[in-house]
Amino acid sequence: MTDAVLLMAINEIPCLRWNEKLALLYRAADTCALCALSAAAIQDMGGRRLRNLDWKTADFVRRAEGLQKIAASRNIRLLAYNDPAYPPQLREIYEPPFLLFCRGEVPAWDSFFLAIVGTRRPSAAGRRAAWKTAGEAAACGVRVVSGLAQGIDGEAHRGCLDAKGQTIAVLGNGADTVYPSSHRALASRILDSGGLLVTEYAPQAGVRKHFFPGRNRIISGISRAVLVVEAPAKSGALITCGFAFQQGRDLYVHACGLRGEAGEGCLGLAGEGVPVVGSFSDIIRDWGGESPAAAFREQKSPRACGPGKTQAFFLEEELAGNLARHQGNYFRRTQDG
Repeated sequence: MTDAVLLMAINEIPCLRWNEKLALLYRAADTCALCALSAAAIQDMGGRRLRNLDWKTADFVRRAEGLQKIAASRNIRLLAYNDPAYPPQLREIYEPPFLLFCRGEVPAWDSFFLAIVGTRRPSAAGRRAAWKTAGEAAACGVRVVSGLAQGIDGEAHRGCLDAKGQTIAVLGNGADTVYPSSHRALASRILDSGGLLVTEYAPQAGVRKHFFPGRNRIISGISRAVLVVEAPAKSGALITCGFAFQQGRDLYVHACGLRGEAGEGCLGLAGEGVPVVGSFSDIIRDWGGESPAAAFREQKSPRACGPGKTQAFFLEEELAGNLARHQGNYFRRTQDG
C-alpha cells in the first residue's frame, strides 16, 4: 500500500496535473526519494514550464505528515488514482482527481449511482420531487449521489436515507469539514447508514467558491445518470449538467422543474432535448427495462470511451445496426444485434 504521507505530499504540490502527480508517484518510491527531487527536476519530468518553482518538496512532506494525523483521527481513507478501490468510472473523465479523501463506507463501484442535483432555493414542489425520486431510486437498490448543499441536494440525501438506502455526498471542501454546518446532522446520518462523504480536497482545505465546480465533475463522474430537479438560469447545477454531457452520462430534468423562475435552467435543458421525467420509474423506462434489475442488466454496456473499446468500434457497431446510440452517448445493443 502506498504511504499516505507520500500521496498527500504529492497532492499538495502546486500546479501539477493529475497525470503529472501520478508520474511523480511512480518516480518517488517514498518520501525520502520525493524530498531528493527539486522543483526544477519535477518541472522537467512534466515537460512543461510551471508558473511557480519557489518551493521545496520537503515542505510538502512536513505538511502531509500533519494532514495524515488529522485524516487518521477522523477515519479518512485515501484512494489514489492507481488504487484498485478508486472508482473506475471516475478514471474515464477529463482530469480525474489524483486523490480522493473518503469518510464512511467505500461502495462497490459496479453498483448503480444516480446523481440528483438542483438549486439551493427550491420550491416546495421541488423539495418533494427530490425527496420522492431519491426514495424511489433507493428502494430499487440505487445509491443516490449529491453535493450536501442546502435545498435539492439535502432533500435528495434525506429521501434516500428515509427509504433505507445509502447515499454519497461529494464535498466541495476539506474532508474534515461539513459545509454547510447546518448539515452536520445529515452528514452523520449518511455515515451511520453506511454511506460515504468523499472529496478531492485534503483536510484543512476549507470552503472556497472555486472548489465547487470541481466537486460537480465528481458528482456526475461517479454517476450513471444525472437528474436535475430545479435549476435557475445561473444555477451551479447546470455546471454539473455540462460535465454530464462531457462525460457521456445520461441527463434528465424533472417535470416539476419546468415551472417558475427556479426552473428556468431545466426549461432550457428540456428545450435542447434533454428527457423530462416525473419519477424514477420514467428513467427505468427510458432505458428500456421492465424492472430496475432488467434495466441495469441490459444498460450496463460500455460507453464509447470505456476501457477496451474505441470510438471506431462503437461507430462500426452502430452502422452495422448492432448498437443504438442513446442520449448521453451511451450505446445499447439492439434486439437484432
